[in-house]
Amino acid sequence: MGDTAQQGTPADTGSPPQPPRAVNGQAGGTLRNIGLVFLRQRESTVFVVAVGLFIYFAVSSTSFVTGSNLPILFTQDSAPYIIIAVAEVFLLICGEIDLSVGFTFALAPYLAYFLNSYDHVPGILAILIALLMGVVIGWINAFLTVSVGLPSFITTLGTGFVLLGIVQTTSHGEPVSIPPGLAGDVHWLGGNWAPFVWAVVLTLIMHVVLTRTQWGLHTVSVGGNLLGAREAGINVNRIKYGNFMLTGLFGALVGLQNAFVTQSIDPTAGGYLPMFYAVTAAVIGGTAMLGGTGTVIGAFFGAIVIGMLTDGFLILGVSANPLPIIFGAAVLIAMIANVQLARLRARGAS
Repeated sequence: MGDTAQQGTPADTGSPPQPPRAVNGQAGGTLRNIGLVFLRQRESTVFVVAVGLFIYFAVSSTSFVTGSNLPILFTQDSAPYIIIAVAEVFLLICGEIDLSVGFTFALAPYLAYFLNSYDHVPGILAILIALLMGVVIGWINAFLTVSVGLPSFITTLGTGFVLLGIVQTTSHGEPVSIPPGLAGDVHWLGGNWAPFVWAVVLTLIMHVVLTRTQWGLHTVSVGGNLLGAREAGINVNRIKYGNFMLTGLFGALVGLQNAFVTQSIDPTAGGYLPMFYAVTAAVIGGTAMLGGTGTVIGAFFGAIVIGMLTDGFLILGVSANPLPIIFGAAVLIAMIANVQLARLRARGAS
């Protein structure tokens, strides 16, 4: 009897098996942890803003997500700023800035045009020389900043004016069409979605360089603690020279892409606007203006945000006049959010 009763007791209760009570709590805790991990990423704020803006403009106007508008959004309104912003991130992280990159943008296609039209240099070679010119401009900026000792703000402000004068003098302020000898088969550079493909590929490459290579580690070290980086044996001058030349190269690349996309070489293209938009994209993406921290992926989404604001308001028929107000507010809000997230990350690490 006793044995029988003992065996039947668990089975004869008639109650269904109860699930573990901790499951719901564990699920909630997991979601909360995922949310905290996401918020601690520098790119989280700008990513949420980008998604929100895309939904807003898509709901507000069906023209926003059409096959005719999306190439303009990503190829013309976003890709140039993505590519320049990626390079500016490296400079900003190591405590420098390049204000002249927009004028390198303007000069590169003119140099290729003159080489091809007047010196009969083959199109591909003219393009390569124009890209090399961007590297040389970056080297000059680095020499004046690193070797001579001028602040990069002053250096690149001065070289920017020089480049502007060269563009205006050689072009007489008049746009020109791309000559047939230069056009050729350049779909890989500026046709259809090519600029955005370049932007994505360069973003991924430079993200790996920043986060997984010695060059990226040294760039962060130079910006975070210049004296400490020197004492650790890092060649600070080499890092800064390299990042200035990278920015010049990317500026020239974007200028050539813009010329082939628009099929026109315009002296008013480039200038300070692409540079300011690129720096804005880097800042709202999570890169510190004072150096030491930055994110290439954040700059990518920051440029997408700028592109959507520019394109979206145009689609909705809103005047472009208030755009600077919005961009200025975006920088301030992004900086506030970045400061708060930095504190959150610091508390999480402690």
